[in-house]
Amino acid sequence: MSESNSPAGAFGDFIKSQRKLAEMSQRELAKLADLSDAYLSQLERGLHEPSVRVLHGLSDALNVPTDRLMRFLGRNDDSADADDVVTTEKAILLDEDLTDVQKQSLLDIYRSFITANDL
Repeated sequence: MSESNSPAGAFGDFIKSQRKLAEMSQRELAKLADLSDAYLSQLERGLHEPSVRVLHGLSDALNVPTDRLMRFLGRNDDSADADDVVTTEKAILLDEDLTDVQKQSLLDIYRSFITANDL
């Protein structure tokens, strides 16, 4: 079992669980991802952090988005600036095909749904 506390350990645990869910052996996954069996074993045990090439290979082989794999390694910053995050309200406000009245109507409806869901 890998050390799940470390990014490499969490990554290894995730890769192993995804491989098992896909009902693949280490050898099968290694072949699909163009890796050696030994290297994949080391990744699953959290002994190495993979390169971007390896991440892409595993992503394709497991049908898991690369950015999801990168999050396990701390390479994908989830704490993006608030200005970079597109919310539903921001999308409505930025839509150039809507009039101001339409935007306000949509925002009112959207907010009423959110409020109703919180009850």
